[in-house]
Amino acid sequence: MTGEYTNFGTAGVKVSPIALGMGLRGQGYPEQAERLVNHAIDSGVNLIDCANTYGLGDDRRVSGTSEEVLGRVLKTRRDEVVVTTKVHSPVAEGPNDRGASRYTVMREMDRSLKRLQTDHVDVYLLHSYPTSSPLEETMRVLDDLVTQGKTRYIGVCNFDAWQVMKALWTQDRLGADPLICVQNRYSLLNRSLESEIFDLVADQGLGIMAYSPLAIGLLSGAYSPDGPLPPHSPWASASFPDAQRDGGLAAALTSPTIAVIETVRRIAFDRGKTMSQVAINWLLSHPEVTVAISGSDTIEQFDDNLGALGWSLTEDEINTLDVVSADVGQVKAWAK
Repeated sequence: MTGEYTNFGTAGVKVSPIALGMGLRGQGYPEQAERLVNHAIDSGVNLIDCANTYGLGDDRRVSGTSEEVLGRVLKTRRDEVVVTTKVHSPVAEGPNDRGASRYTVMREMDRSLKRLQTDHVDVYLLHSYPTSSPLEETMRVLDDLVTQGKTRYIGVCNFDAWQVMKALWTQDRLGADPLICVQNRYSLLNRSLESEIFDLVADQGLGIMAYSPLAIGLLSGAYSPDGPLPPHSPWASASFPDAQRDGGLAAALTSPTIAVIETVRRIAFDRGKTMSQVAINWLLSHPEVTVAISGSDTIEQFDDNLGALGWSLTEDEINTLDVVSADVGQVKAWAK
């Protein structure tokens, strides 16, 4: 891997600036998924991002499938990687099969550890803000998991700035271990984190794990307004409803969005890089961002994303991308 490892926020643990995400919505074969994980580790990537709800391909919402894939790799490579997984999203239809109560968190942690074939995860993430249980209950049980050695650190996903601060305040009041990271969507087509979260993480010493850095592939160059959808595209798959809401691909490719895509395409051509590499390099140019999560389904896609490291966009190129993406907003489901 080209690129230095970095501290995860103010935590001492070192992580690669690109992580492999285990959502794998376009990968339906466990053996190929295992090869992808091994390849990522062989390439120097030491951060693997998972969740108790992640699955493979059309079955991506079959809870635990991705953890099982990762677990088969961890059997022989556990000490080489920093592993995250998540809790809160629905795993079944029962009344306690979602949320962040003490009951659910402890049960789901034990289930995740069994699938991952390990005795601990490194970062345990709340997949969203808990609304069905007291925040104090959730923060206390997460701290208990740290005390028990089942996780080393705690983080959150998809929190607004006020929710992050309320979580930190609650942890401080309880004397609990504080969060080390926030995992939210961020890309040239969704810059909403810059309005409040950036200042928050800089002030509080948190790291940002940026997911969907290519906006569900829109910044990869795979899509055009008048071209056919690539095979197995999430924009054509009912298993990825985020891309189907609000009119799907046709509605997503607005004039401002197309302007961003074409600017990325031009800079990529001028620099001899791919569009994905330019988009991820821009994202990592922000010091608030610790990690970009690669949503690659194949080794080829992953290697392309890894090519975002080891070089830098010029100040003029960054400014150009900043200006063209400033007015895109987050008007569609894929950008939320």
